[in-house]
Amino acid sequence: MNKFEAVLLYSPELSSQSLTNEIDIFKKMIASNSGKLITEEDWGLRELSYNINKFKKAFYKFYQLEISGNDIDSIKKNLNQSENVLRHLFIKVNKHQELPTKLENEKK
Repeated sequence: MNKFEAVLLYSPELSSQSLTNEIDIFKKMIASNSGKLITEEDWGLRELSYNINKFKKAFYKFYQLEISGNDIDSIKKNLNQSENVLRHLFIKVNKHQELPTKLENEKK
């Protein structure tokens, strides 16, 4: 199992229930690919540096995972097909960052 950190940007048009459903779908994708979700942070609705699909804001979610690198590819394919996920980024790390992250501290 490899360690990954992921950031997903969700559409700002999602209701809180729809956002929760999208997050649950992502968690199920991780579990169905024999992965383990270590922790997650909600970075909230934030401004984008540039417009993505006419949106100026997005809901940011940060995840720390343990999963095989081959399984990440199938998860990325599913995320690319989702209309509600604007962007995603997976980074392989040797050691997970200590939480809370700097962005989480900024919110307070």
